Amino acid sequence: LLGNKGILQRVYTQNIDGLEAVAGVDPDKLVECHGHFRSASCINCGMEHTADDCKSSMVDKGEAPTCNNCGGLVKPSIVFFGEVMPSRFSDLVHFDVASCDLVITLGTSLLVAPVSNIPDWVKSNTHRMLINRELVGSFHRANDVFLEGDCDESVRELCSMVGWEEELDQLYSDAQSK
Repeated sequence: LLGNKGILQRVYTQNIDGLEAVAGVDPDKLVECHGHFRSASCINCGMEHTADDCKSSMVDKGEAPTCNNCGGLVKPSIVFFGEVMPSRFSDLVHFDVASCDLVITLGTSLLVAPVSNIPDWVKSNTHRMLINRELVGSFHRANDVFLEGDCDESVRELCSMVGWEEELDQLYSDAQSK
């Protein structure tokens, strides 16, 4: 919705389920910090494989997927602990934290760095909003806002306050039909 309004700079997500992409977030505005399951590749030769083939091997056959080209292991395009994050993260995060005027953080424990540090990297006069079931991180600045509760309900309440509820409902409907 913020993207449709022309006021979204970027969405950084640690989720690997790809829901942001399914929900229609513009790929230029999306940084999937830990990757996604929409593609896969061989860890040896780099040959790309379909995510469906990779999933079929793992889920249906109970086997590690192997490369048709070299026989190496195929892994989804996700980042495991200790692996280097996609360059898209480091290419964009410094500009984004320096230029944003509001950071909205939703549904998180803020425990996994470096993404958990993004709210702390913004300028001290940047407004920060945490929408979460519990207060986490360093959200105690004078210009911070904490909305305690369910993320979906809180977002709906905010949209209702600014007259965007009908547009939010349409986005939900569109995403569910995908």
